[in-house]
Order: sequence, then C-alpha cells, then structure tokens
Amino acid sequence: MKAEPQAANYRPDPAISELAGWLGDAVDAADFPQTIVRFRNDRAAATVGLSGLDDTEWQRHFGRFEPLEGNLPRPLALKYHGHQFRTYNPEIGDGRGFLFAQMHSADGRLLDLGTKGSGTTPYSRTADGRLTLKGGVREILATEMLEALGVYTSKTFSIVETGEELWRGDEPSPTRSAVMTRLSHGHIRIGTFQRLAALEESDHMAQLVDYCLKQYPGPPPPADAPGRDEPAVQLMHLVVERMADLAAAWMVAGFVHGVLNTDNMNITGESFDYGPWRWLPKWDPAFTAAYFDQTGLYAFGRQPEALHWNCGQFAVALRSLADARPLLAAMERFGPLYMDAVARRWCWRLGVVQASPETDAALVAACEKEMRETGESVDDFFYRNRAGKGSTGGVASVIAEYDPAGPDHPYWGEGAPQSMLIDEVETLWSAIAERDDWAPLQAKVDAVRRMGDAHGVPPRPAGHSG
Repeated sequence: MKAEPQAANYRPDPAISELAGWLGDAVDAADFPQTIVRFRNDRAAATVGLSGLDDTEWQRHFGRFEPLEGNLPRPLALKYHGHQFRTYNPEIGDGRGFLFAQMHSADGRLLDLGTKGSGTTPYSRTADGRLTLKGGVREILATEMLEALGVYTSKTFSIVETGEELWRGDEPSPTRSAVMTRLSHGHIRIGTFQRLAALEESDHMAQLVDYCLKQYPGPPPPADAPGRDEPAVQLMHLVVERMADLAAAWMVAGFVHGVLNTDNMNITGESFDYGPWRWLPKWDPAFTAAYFDQTGLYAFGRQPEALHWNCGQFAVALRSLADARPLLAAMERFGPLYMDAVARRWCWRLGVVQASPETDAALVAACEKEMRETGESVDDFFYRNRAGKGSTGGVASVIAEYDPAGPDHPYWGEGAPQSMLIDEVETLWSAIAERDDWAPLQAKVDAVRRMGDAHGVPPRPAGHSG
C-alpha cells in the first residue's frame, strides 16, 4: 500500500521575505462577490497543519486571502521573464496569481501556497486576472492523476467558486469563475533567473542561488565535475537532475503538459501550472495537447528535448556567476539521467524490480513497440502487463526475466484501469456545468487516489536530499 502523507503541525516560515524587495511586488486579492468552497484537499492540508480549518476559516484564507498566522502579511506577485514557445518575453510575471504563504511539511521541506485566478497584478497586462471554474476542475484532475502515477507534482489545495461571469475564447461563455490555491515545492522558475540575467542583477542572482540551495537542497555534483564547489554549478546540476527525472515521469505517465515554457519550469523539478494538458489516447510521440501548438514544439515525444532546452536557458542565465565549461558539463548529464529515470519509473509502473540497464532498455523498447503496433491505450497497456501477468509476444519474453514488485491490491484484478482522457474530463465537467453535480468529480478523485495506493510508493524525485 502507498504510504499516507505524513501529518504535520502548522509551522509558518515566510523565508522568501528576505528576497521580496526585488523578487516580487506586494499585492491584494480581488474582492470576489462570493466564496463558495468547492474543493478542499484535506489530505494535502494535513501535511502542512491546515486540515483543521473549518469551512468559514477556509473561505477567509483561500477565498478572501486573509493572511495565515505568522506568514506573509500581503501576497507576493513574483517577477520573472521567460521563453514562450522559444521566443523571449520580458513582459510576464505573476499576472493572475501570487505567493500567499510558506510553511514546513512534516519532513522539513519548505512548501508554498500559491494562487491562480486571484485577481490582477502589475503583470496582468490586458488580462482580467481570473480563472474559470472549469480550469480549476481540470487542475484537480491533472494533479490527482499525476500524483497517482508517481509524478512529482503540485497539489490542488483548494477551489473556491467566486460568483463572477467570465468570457473566454476557448470555452462556452459566459462561464463560471473560481480561485485556486496550489501547494507547491517552491515557485522559483527558470524564468526567475532569466529576468535577473537580462537586468544584469548578478548580486540578486547570487542571493537567489543561495536561497535555492538552502531551501531546496540536493546531492552534490559528481566527484569529477568541474567547478563542483561553486554554488551556481551545484544548482545547475540539481536542476538538470530534476528536469531529466520530470521528463521521464511525464513520458511514463503518458502525459502531455502542453506549455513547456521556461516560466513554467520550477527549479525544484516539480510539475505545475496545468493549462491545455492531455493524456495520450494511444502511444503517439507526435500527439500535442495545445491547439495553438501548430508546429508540435511541445508534442509528447518532444518533451524531453524541451526540458533539456530549458536547462540550456538556465545555464545561459547562470553565466554571470559561473564559466560555461562546468555548466555545459552539467548539461551533458541530462541524457543518461533521463534514460535511467525512464527505466526506474517504467519498471515501477509495470510492478517489476529493475534488472540491468540493458535489460531495462529492452523492456521499454518492447513495450513501446507493442503500443505503437497495436494502438492499445497507454493505461490499458500498463494495467494488462502489470507484473507480466497479461503480457504477450515480445513484451512477455522480456518481462519474464523480472521479479514482481509493488503491492498486491484488488485494483489489479478489477478488469480496467483508471484513465483521464479528454472525453471523461468533459463528462465530469458537464455534470457540474449543467446540474451543479460535484459527486462524479469526487468519485473520480477517490478512484484515482485508490489507483495510486495500488501502485505503491512512487520513485523518489531525483535531485533532492533525503
């Protein structure tokens, strides 16, 4: 069985305050007409000591954004730049969200509560700073499914409906509005460093590197890595490790994020900020999630390339603090780290113990070949082949060399896997939009969490201490 998240006492620590003067702007949330709690993630809230809040307190803190005790006195809209579809944009930042609070989990990690749809900020430009309720529901589904499939992801902490009518070009309008709070392992992005590089704020860059190494520590670079004692180089190695593992996690999950811009890349390697995401209906490297991704830049099979490219932009940003050679040496680790992470995560999802690198590579190749040739859905394939019990053909001959692993859970004998294809997502939303029926959504969340229990404890995210 998957271990239950460890409960914690509330331990506020607004550590980002030391950087706040140049990292963001103090802002206020919108004054919404209503605050109706639609989703509260008490499992996640328990990990930061907030599950004891009653609904009235929840509304105050996550609908009205009254400060949490001992935390940030005002929310902080963070400043950053970024490459958006490989075009550099200095005119971005937190345009409809802010950092609301920071606190420690039971294992000592510093976690953030950040928002989406909380109102306009200095970086909203012509946008309204709002989030559609459908967008919030989609984020619940994405984060719950990813967590169940072992991906290191932000948690959808709260959805509060806000009583406004919104007009959107990609949704039937007017549509309902909401404000979302997410629990994340930090909100420092590659784009945060790019902004400091563009503005030549080297002193601030050095402070931010130190902050990230302190708050998001990880293993040291390899013993033979050049410049391994330099803080910027150390952080570069950690980000490469984390991004390689994140790319592998998405691929094994059959997930397409859709918008892999550098401002959407958390330096902790945590997956977050879900817009036009999709799960694969079948194994197709060319499958894209965003209708506006006309060239397939962020297609399913190009996600590892995209994250590697983003690591390159991080290296460019760090050039004011370190020479190119040690940063490039860190970049060169991405490919091998990615392949190792794919094997580790692939075996976990199949419920088998890893073998040798060569055998693991042969297993992955055989699985991909069968999915391409048969058109079987990714979820059905992994479910049927769990621990090799339903394997046939080339997959059967390779997986026979493996020992089974993972829990023996009734889920594996029930005949069909959980999935999160777009038709099901739309059906769940229709129940809310047409009948205000939230029961199917809650039932889906419960079923997906049960699937996560059936998979067992996921692989540890790479590039972190402990």
